Amino acid sequence: MAGARAAAAASAGSSASSGNPQPQEPGLGELLEEFSRTQYRAKDFSGTGGSKVERIEKRCLELFGRDYCYSVIQNVNGDICGHYPQHIVFLEYESSEKEKDTFQSTVQVSKLQDLVNRSKTARCRGRFVCPVILFKGKHICRSATLAGWGELYGRTGYNYIFSGGADDAWADVEDVTEEDGALSSDTHLFDKVRGYDIKLLRYLSVKYICDLMVENKKVKFGMNVTSSEKVDKAQRYADFTLLSIPYPGCEFFKEYKDRDYMAEGLIFNWKQDYVDAPLSIPDFLTCSLNIDWSQYQSWDLVQQTQNYLKLLLSIINSDDDSGLLVHCISGWDRTPLFISLLRLSLWADGLIHASLKPAEILYLTVAYDWFLFGHMLVDRLSKGEEIFFFCFNFLKHIISEEFSALKTQRRKSLPARDAGFTVEDICMLRRKDRGSTTSLGSDFSLVMESSPGAAGSFTYETVELVPAGAQTQAAWRKSHSSSPQSVLWNRPQSSEDRLFSHQGLVEAKSSSSSSSNHSDNFFRMGSSPLEVPKPSCVGWASSVCMGIRLPAS
Repeated sequence: MAGARAAAAASAGSSASSGNPQPQEPGLGELLEEFSRTQYRAKDFSGTGGSKVERIEKRCLELFGRDYCYSVIQNVNGDICGHYPQHIVFLEYESSEKEKDTFQSTVQVSKLQDLVNRSKTARCRGRFVCPVILFKGKHICRSATLAGWGELYGRTGYNYIFSGGADDAWADVEDVTEEDGALSSDTHLFDKVRGYDIKLLRYLSVKYICDLMVENKKVKFGMNVTSSEKVDKAQRYADFTLLSIPYPGCEFFKEYKDRDYMAEGLIFNWKQDYVDAPLSIPDFLTCSLNIDWSQYQSWDLVQQTQNYLKLLLSIINSDDDSGLLVHCISGWDRTPLFISLLRLSLWADGLIHASLKPAEILYLTVAYDWFLFGHMLVDRLSKGEEIFFFCFNFLKHIISEEFSALKTQRRKSLPARDAGFTVEDICMLRRKDRGSTTSLGSDFSLVMESSPGAAGSFTYETVELVPAGAQTQAAWRKSHSSSPQSVLWNRPQSSEDRLFSHQGLVEAKSSSSSSSNHSDNFFRMGSSPLEVPKPSCVGWASSVCMGIRLPAS
């Protein structure tokens, strides 16, 4: 391990000191510049050919296409969800370059898109269950939590009005007698929209639902504005394995910044009035992890994130064929944190995105997992809620083999891939004084992001779909012997290869939390790691990429 660390550090040093540094990865600086400028909204960039956002989306599609055959769920103009990508990738199976010419889809995209459109109303802000990672034929998905009655009625009424009274939100609802109406109309509507949500989950073969909320229901101004599967009164989600793994929201990361970006020793206050969701994990999922879960309220931010990541890796690496859903409230802060950590960790093991270089996997996770799924970086930076920076700074805490999804460790020594990557190509981000009117953690908004006409634009015959999970798993098993992944799975790997070189990350961490230590003209130690002028670039992200347990070439 020590030798591998030294080699990685030496490689980094030689790259930085060389007279011929490696060229900047195209688009990485442009991505961060756009991300720091505004929150992504699909409708704002529709039809703007050649725009920065269009180039970012095309780059993501190209990077996904290196290792996977995929279909696309169209979200042009944000018709399905205003802050999901315009081109939502549905990964079908891993493939080599030769196989791409003979691609045969395993799904009926039109029916999938119809089901997505029907189910979106069930979840907060219309952020439906969306598959984002494919691992051994299993879909790892993300979403928001379940919508409460206020949002549900608000969105369905809004869509009904703007679709000329023909919105499917009210179609197919069984006739309700006058006597039963007052008591059961809510139940019928919830049965309908959550029924479509459950159909989508089953179509994706999702069995495990991990809820990161610290509340059972999000309450705003005395009203329940969201719900969750764990408190669904009708027990509609009883057939799924529900895990309540409460994790602090983005507001808590203001304390992380104020403590000079030191997550060690930072413990969430579980005694706050609004915190009412206890940790709840079925015993059969915890017995092999050697973690005392009863002590979760005493864990600091590092321990909590480590243990939750171990749990998620254990679930997706189990022998069953079931997929996983991860969600928080809106699905754009805590959710991308864990989705990004899962993607980077599995990539580091050589188990997904096998052909991508460090700069490319960094680009993909920042662009797709964070930016294109609506993380409000500008708003979070203005408030000091730096969960985005925490994600990458945290990587130094998951360097050991206990975070590996490889079940056997036999590989002795393999050359690091692109270990000399430097990121003078990530322009750090400046604060902008811009507040948020859309965060459930700040000002409340309910209906404004819904796109008119979306729900009424499809045919609404009964949707009966074969679960994509079974087809995907069959395709994975069929192709996995010829997949680039199979070569890596058959190679021995030692702990030396699961390495993060995080020297640059430590150096990037501030030595003071005082906000008075920065100006608009230059970077000083003590200001935010993300808060420097555009022309100035530092290496925290390069350290991330360069040092992530590099898979074999």
